[in-house]
Amino acid sequence: MKRALISVSDKTGIVDFTRELISLGYEIISTGGTKRALLDAGLPVMGIEEVTEFPEMLDGRVKTLHPMIHGGLLFRRDLPEHGKQIEAHGIQPIDLVCVNLYPFQETIAKTGVTLDEAIENIDIGGPSMLRSAAKNYAAVTVLVDAADYGAVLTELREAGDTKRETREKLAAKVFRHTAAYDALIASYLTELSGEAFPEKLTLTYNLQSEMRYGENPHQQAAFYAEPLADAASLAKAKQLHGKALSYNNIRDADAALKIVAEFKQPAAVAVKHMNPCGIGTGNSIEEAFQKAFEADETSIFGGIIALNREVNREAALKMSEIFLEIVIAPSFSKEALEILTKKKNIRLLELEISSGARYHDVTSVRGGLLVQDCDTFLEDSESYEVMTDRAPTDEELEALLFQWKIVKHVKSNAIVVGNAKMTLGIGAGQMNRIGAAEIAFRQAGEKTAGAVLASDAFFPMDDTVEAAAKAGIRAIIQPGGSIKDQASIDMANKYGLAMIKTNVRHFKH
Repeated sequence: MKRALISVSDKTGIVDFTRELISLGYEIISTGGTKRALLDAGLPVMGIEEVTEFPEMLDGRVKTLHPMIHGGLLFRRDLPEHGKQIEAHGIQPIDLVCVNLYPFQETIAKTGVTLDEAIENIDIGGPSMLRSAAKNYAAVTVLVDAADYGAVLTELREAGDTKRETREKLAAKVFRHTAAYDALIASYLTELSGEAFPEKLTLTYNLQSEMRYGENPHQQAAFYAEPLADAASLAKAKQLHGKALSYNNIRDADAALKIVAEFKQPAAVAVKHMNPCGIGTGNSIEEAFQKAFEADETSIFGGIIALNREVNREAALKMSEIFLEIVIAPSFSKEALEILTKKKNIRLLELEISSGARYHDVTSVRGGLLVQDCDTFLEDSESYEVMTDRAPTDEELEALLFQWKIVKHVKSNAIVVGNAKMTLGIGAGQMNRIGAAEIAFRQAGEKTAGAVLASDAFFPMDDTVEAAAKAGIRAIIQPGGSIKDQASIDMANKYGLAMIKTNVRHFKH
């Protein structure tokens, strides 16, 4: 008689699966809560202690770690010497293993979880059985996911055994599963121990969705989510309308969310190709959107919009007048949904808007990863220094602080021009700073006069300051720190500009 070992934390479908195995001639071995569930269903089950002839001990920490179990799992059927050894020790082969693990992820996701609770939900016996069975997949069928029960039962009914190809795929799935499980434990304990960059970096993600293609149609792509993604992550967004998000949609949406989370007052952010093209704030969300629209009426077409307030009827009416790819907001009123869902191609995402917890930015390079803290540096505007003879007015300072929030999210070299309520011109991703400034001035046009300017890094020479003055800029915010700072200060003083330095750089590559 064939044997199956069944011990699951997630009992979805396990009774029906086990009943089918029994009907196919399998003897069932089980443990703990799984054994009780199967017995309660009236199924014949052998306890693990009947196989090991050793009782569970240490509050269940030790029950399956025994030669009678692992010998039955690892025994190679093609080696006569293995057969002699298990016969000599009275070990019976185990042909099928169905195991899933203690809910470590669910445990640490709970508010107020203690270290003791987390430790007790680190499974030892489960991964050991899975790994033993998966290593011997030439003879053993191993399952870790209820989604595979049906396909395995079909093969057992049709041929009396599973195909080698099936066992191989299931074994690979097991090793992915245990690797992810261990990675989550490693991450939890590493964070607890305060190690920022350990000697080994173990990351795990779950497939959220496959995509039609990546940045371009000839590139394959998929979206993977962190197992414990926070509520402000796109992985947690609820899509209310529209077709599935593309690779580029997700990248742009993520950029928009990071910017809009900077604001407490009603704010709207428009993003194209990972760069903001218009940001506005106001006393209402419709006013904020209107300002974001006016900031760049051309680039917003086909853009991604993120808002930090509920989308109401008035805002929806304004948005419905142009083509937008995505609108993201914490909620949509009933009237807003009725208006926006009339547009077939718009995607509507409901998502918590917040800066969220600190995290690491991970960027792939050929052969490796670059890992850094995210740029959520908490700046103190009280520490900013006035560099010029003239200090900014209160109104100019308000505008400078607004634009400083924006420039950190613009690809370097970055120059942002605006006022206290909106951006007016954005120069992004240029190879030199004067080029970025000229783009921003050209976009702002006549509105440059009386506006302020933010630069993500210092001025290596005074040409940008002079160009700003001639364009009508009245105040500048920049990190400072160039060996030629004095030349820029002198140029600002020449034209009566106010300039402050933050001593913080915001490069974004």
